[in-house]
Amino acid sequence: MMQQLTQQQWLPISLPEAWQFFATPKNLNLITPPEMSFVIKNDLPNEMYEGLLIHYTIRPFLNIPFNWLTEITHIRPQQYFIDEQRFGPYKLWHHEHHFKEENNGVSMTDILYYDIGKSIAGRIAGSVYVHKQIKRIFAYRTQKLTEIFPDR
Repeated sequence: MMQQLTQQQWLPISLPEAWQFFATPKNLNLITPPEMSFVIKNDLPNEMYEGLLIHYTIRPFLNIPFNWLTEITHIRPQQYFIDEQRFGPYKLWHHEHHFKEENNGVSMTDILYYDIGKSIAGRIAGSVYVHKQIKRIFAYRTQKLTEIFPDR
């Protein structure tokens, strides 16, 4: 069943600073919880582009590795970018990252649509674990971004 998570965070930085940080694929490591054992498997450019494929492994459950391949599908510099799963643990993963100058900083909005599938195992895993794990990942990201970009 399709799920949606929307999260907004204000950062005390300029729009160019925010864009530079989030448009650098290697920074994804900085905002992913260490317990996910997130490892990027391919060489990445300093700045993302439409069509960029990012291959990584994660270990979100019982240290079992999952391969994941996402593609940066749409970019409007300093406004938004979208990544979508091409191969991985979800039936569907569509993640929008929106940026807007606001109150002498940047309002960043994430909109995530995901579907873990309709199997009985998928529904059980979703209700018991996956939905909570995704919320924890975004909570960690919020905390980490607050540390990286403290109020000035």
